[in-house]
Amino acid sequence: MLQKLIIRNYAIIDHLVIEPDAHLNTVTGETGAGKSIILGALSLILGERADTSILINKYEKSVIEGYFDVSGNEVFKSALAEAGLDYDDQCIIRREIAVNGKSRAFVNDTPVTLNVLNKLTSLLVDLHQQFGHLALEDDNFQMEALDAIGNNMDAVADYRKLYFQHKSTKQKLADLRERQSQWQKEADYKQYLLDELVQAGFKEEEIEQADHQLKQMSHAERIISVLQAGRIVLEEGEAPLVNELKRISQQLQSITDVMPEIKPLQERITSVWAELKDIAGEMEMEEGKITHDPAVMEELLQRLDLGYKLLKKHAARHTSELLELQRKLTDELKATLDINESIERLAKEEGVLYKEMAEVAGKLSARRKQVITPFTKRINELLSLVGMPNAQFDVRMEQTSPSPYGADHVQFMLDANKSGQFQPLQKAASGGEMSRIMLCIKSLTAEALHMPTLIFDEVDTGISGEAARQVGFLLRELSQYHQVICITHQPQVAARGSRHFYVYKEADSTERLSTKVRVLQPGERVLAIARMIGGEQPSEAAINNARELVEI
Repeated sequence: MLQKLIIRNYAIIDHLVIEPDAHLNTVTGETGAGKSIILGALSLILGERADTSILINKYEKSVIEGYFDVSGNEVFKSALAEAGLDYDDQCIIRREIAVNGKSRAFVNDTPVTLNVLNKLTSLLVDLHQQFGHLALEDDNFQMEALDAIGNNMDAVADYRKLYFQHKSTKQKLADLRERQSQWQKEADYKQYLLDELVQAGFKEEEIEQADHQLKQMSHAERIISVLQAGRIVLEEGEAPLVNELKRISQQLQSITDVMPEIKPLQERITSVWAELKDIAGEMEMEEGKITHDPAVMEELLQRLDLGYKLLKKHAARHTSELLELQRKLTDELKATLDINESIERLAKEEGVLYKEMAEVAGKLSARRKQVITPFTKRINELLSLVGMPNAQFDVRMEQTSPSPYGADHVQFMLDANKSGQFQPLQKAASGGEMSRIMLCIKSLTAEALHMPTLIFDEVDTGISGEAARQVGFLLRELSQYHQVICITHQPQVAARGSRHFYVYKEADSTERLSTKVRVLQPGERVLAIARMIGGEQPSEAAINNARELVEI
């Protein structure tokens, strides 16, 4: 709901504040007083483009601010989140036009683009020019209107739940089939790679160990020679080092009784003797490991050759990477089998959901068909009341592929002059007729449909008398559920407002005219409506007529 509209330095508006109430706000005033200018200013915060020609004072920027109560508006809250904007129960929309022509838009003091502004404000304000054409070109709106009349909202919610479940399942199935198709193209090659790795049969660190072992075998003679020479020095020569250390240890042991302080030296030499004896034994053991078997070397060469080829082929550096690739290929080929099972399961699930969705869609279609005749009849009755007695309204519905709104396509049709030629409503009706038709539709769907602030301009163009009176009643009825702002020249419409704004021009001290707006009090309101009936100097009869209209 629009709580407050502030306009500064726009066209002939110096500074203006309008605070509409939650129901029907009527706006009246002489032609040229500035009613359309106010709408023009409002359109700026709805995302319309502007230029510097609207600036009164060429040295100050133009600012238009709208304060909206958005508490409970979950659709708007979701749109804010989608745009990355913070939510508050009161939303402030501001548009600034600088003296150089540059424009900026803000939502709760956060800068936004005009596209974002337009998307957000379309959920808050609906000017008749927008909703007269765009809403009626939107098949979803026409479907929602029909469902609102038929009280089908719960049925639509049940259908939509199944629709999105089916859509999600169908998408998952398509993704899996696409993945399956890609995998099948690669499966043969992957199987070949896996077979090659399995046939090679490498174990952990095998290539690295084979390389190490082959290097040892290639230098077997030198390794054995070095180990033998060292062992001979320790245990076999003319004066083996191990035996000499043992002898020294024994001699030191013999004097410890007379020289106890020599005991630590004797123990250290004994320790060295034992360590060297162990070293000699290990050298003999390592010497025994060294072999120069040509058959073993040939086998190692073959394994290394195969290993290096596979490492190069798969851009790997270690045996562990080849084994990891082998495990990965095994998992991927196994997943190919698993995905077949998943596809089969999802295909069955998708079929069941489609059957359920089609069944619910059929029931929904039947309910819609039932309401078309009474809906059409009621709209035609209202059209006659609002000054379109020759117009014939009709609803065409045909079956289509499933959508979020069902398996139906709904089209509102109009024969404006009983010609027998029905056309889509947006093509057959003029601007003023469109507003009245939309008023009739919205008045019937008001309680069931969530709608933003509705602004009607020219809704009473070309009508008077009883037709204007009926338009006033419809507007008043609509305003019981939604905030409505109506710019009108008809006293019958103006009298129905819960708040009456009067637009006028006033000269300042420099004789410059500017647009002003004020809320009319009860007595002022009767006089304003009387002037709409009888001119600037209304008669007593006009005043009484005005009073009667207000009190109805």
